[in-house]
Amino acid sequence: MEVLKKGSKKLLNAWAFYDWANSVYALTITSSIFPIFYSALFISEIKTVSAFGFEFKNTALITFVTAITFMIVAFMSPLLSGIADYVGNKKNFMKFFCYLGGAGCIGLYWFSLDRIYLSILFYFMGLIGFWGSLVFYNSYLPDIAYPEQQDKVSAKGFSLGYIGSVILLIINLAMVMTQETGEAKMLMMRYSFVTVGVWWILFSQYSFYFLPKGASTGHTVTKDVVFNGFKELRSVWKQLKENLRLKRFLAAFFVYSMAVQTIMLVAVYFGEEEISWPDDDHKTTGLIVSILVIQLVAVIGAELTSRLSAKFGNIKTLIGINFIWMAICIYAFFMHTPNDFYIAASCVGLVMGGIQSLSRSTYSKFLPETEDTTSYFSFYDVAEKIGIVIGMAIYGAIDQITGSMRNAILFLFVFFLIGIALLFRVPRQHLKIS
Repeated sequence: MEVLKKGSKKLLNAWAFYDWANSVYALTITSSIFPIFYSALFISEIKTVSAFGFEFKNTALITFVTAITFMIVAFMSPLLSGIADYVGNKKNFMKFFCYLGGAGCIGLYWFSLDRIYLSILFYFMGLIGFWGSLVFYNSYLPDIAYPEQQDKVSAKGFSLGYIGSVILLIINLAMVMTQETGEAKMLMMRYSFVTVGVWWILFSQYSFYFLPKGASTGHTVTKDVVFNGFKELRSVWKQLKENLRLKRFLAAFFVYSMAVQTIMLVAVYFGEEEISWPDDDHKTTGLIVSILVIQLVAVIGAELTSRLSAKFGNIKTLIGINFIWMAICIYAFFMHTPNDFYIAASCVGLVMGGIQSLSRSTYSKFLPETEDTTSYFSFYDVAEKIGIVIGMAIYGAIDQITGSMRNAILFLFVFFLIGIALLFRVPRQHLKIS
């Protein structure tokens, strides 16, 4: 295997290409076809499902399951990153989660309300595989790119992810929409889950071939090593006290990411339930088209955000993006028609990729000089996941109690407002990241 130098074009491309491989999960399973498939399992008169001894509103169940999965990911990430750092093989861990997630996607072919526990297990495998692999994928960024390259390569990764996922979604859309009966369409949706798993595993091989494995230490894994990740998180937490910019940025990221990720995870469920579609066929087509709009606009948004950050600085650009997210929350509360939903989708796409790629590269820039990048990005990942757990739990509770997702989406406005206030408190020590 060719050993590539840090900052080399081939290495940067290989790292970014993993976004091409795994983003099909985020688009097809998280954001488009699976939510439509899941909603279609419930006939119009019945919107509840029995599981774990409780009767859940259908959208609330998937919200709570997602929140619990993220809680597990948040607990598991430092354990795994500590082991990976100690034995020097984070690529193997990234592979494991990639294959676990791909297998979970393929397993969704058998998703049904009659097999709800097995179905939730496959959903869990896909979700934990996707986010678990991202812990190690993100931690590669400071290893493979120099600070001046990180904004651009981070944005490139998201752009590749959007393009690749749109290509597969168009294929899946053609599979579904060429069918004449509802039963045939549901079958094609099941096949689309299989294509996601195969795509993810297949295209990730290019990244795995070129990404460095990490320096092998020859150490064996012991009980102390297993819990070393939590010790490293505690060490990172102590070091944050000496890095005011990193500490304050992480606090801001924790709050606004809580809202961003929640919106991205529930957007299609919201559109399915709260928008007045003429009929089921228009609903299915409209929801998938809106997701395509989000992805295509997001490619432009990620590139535009990279350029704006170069001109105005990362923090100022992030503040501006958060203001746009606040406006989207207010707009979503009042929207009812498909055209309203398409407008909101366009706005979400514009700021979705930008806020993710810029947050990742900003955090990477603020890191101190260290070889222990996995622990720092594990801390970043844990903050993001705990935020998602809180955001999804609050969203699901409001949806379950009030019976309306509109009230829940409006509440997320508060998180963006707090995030903006915290971003204003981040010290501006250097012009490029001010």
